[in-house]
Amino acid sequence: MDDDSRLEQIPGIVHHHLVRLIRDILEEKRSLGETPFSCEFFPAKTPDGEKLLLQNVIPKLLAINPAFFSVTYGAGGTTRDQTLEVVDLIQKEQEVPTMAHLTCVGSTRIDIGDFLKEASGRGISNILALRGDPPPGQDTFIKSEGGFEFSYELVEYIHSENRFGIGVAGFPEGHIACTEGREVDWDRLINKVECGADFIVTQLFFDNADFFAFRDYLRARGMTKPILAGVIPILSSGQIKKFTQLCGAKLTKEITTRLDELGDDNNAVSEFGVEYASRQCEELISNGVDGLHFYTLNKAKPTLEIVKNLGLQK
Repeated sequence: MDDDSRLEQIPGIVHHHLVRLIRDILEEKRSLGETPFSCEFFPAKTPDGEKLLLQNVIPKLLAINPAFFSVTYGAGGTTRDQTLEVVDLIQKEQEVPTMAHLTCVGSTRIDIGDFLKEASGRGISNILALRGDPPPGQDTFIKSEGGFEFSYELVEYIHSENRFGIGVAGFPEGHIACTEGREVDWDRLINKVECGADFIVTQLFFDNADFFAFRDYLRARGMTKPILAGVIPILSSGQIKKFTQLCGAKLTKEITTRLDELGDDNNAVSEFGVEYASRQCEELISNGVDGLHFYTLNKAKPTLEIVKNLGLQK
């Protein structure tokens, strides 16, 4: 009997090796010719919100057979402990590999080391390494004393630990803070991947032409890691305008025209959002996308409807 088998028989031992690395899941899906789906959540602001997420939203999303879930890390690291807690609960209760987001904001190297140690202790095997947005009230990113300025440094640091699968963010329209143009941003992404990342999850986008240009650029330069397309179903006009302003993604002419027509009718906007995202995903799949990553906004229905529309539900 090997050591792992012995460990499995001891009650209370966390079987870290049982939480699969996302890179292995993506590779398996690719070999089967399947398009993996993943879903992202944010830690809820209230106990009721967390209960709704864990007991209602996430169980419903199991119907699409998600490859993995992911949980965000609040601006300025404000939800650090909650992120780990939610990831831990999802993995234990739903048995779906779940990725914890981690940013450089407001953290020293020691803080980040502590986060990784705790993550590992909870059996969390996958990390999305991000530079992160400045905390509320701060316009620009300021490096913490003893911390990291760029996400590639965070990737290098996590990779040196050799315990985690690592995802990174990519920006089909270029990062909002990169003034030198999107190709410069994409070159930096290639460098970031070379520092130890296993896959890329893109920022939300609405024009697939941007995604294809991004993917073609990376592939032409020998970047072979999976690129998962970030898709968000539009739920309300005001909300999506705010999101796109914050992240630098642009709305298409079709979307702005339709949102103007629908005004404040959030039900109609949501229906349109599902229909648009379904068309977007259909085109991405038919063009061989490595996976779809849904920004769920802690709601199950829109993502379930999109996957149903695609006719790919298992």
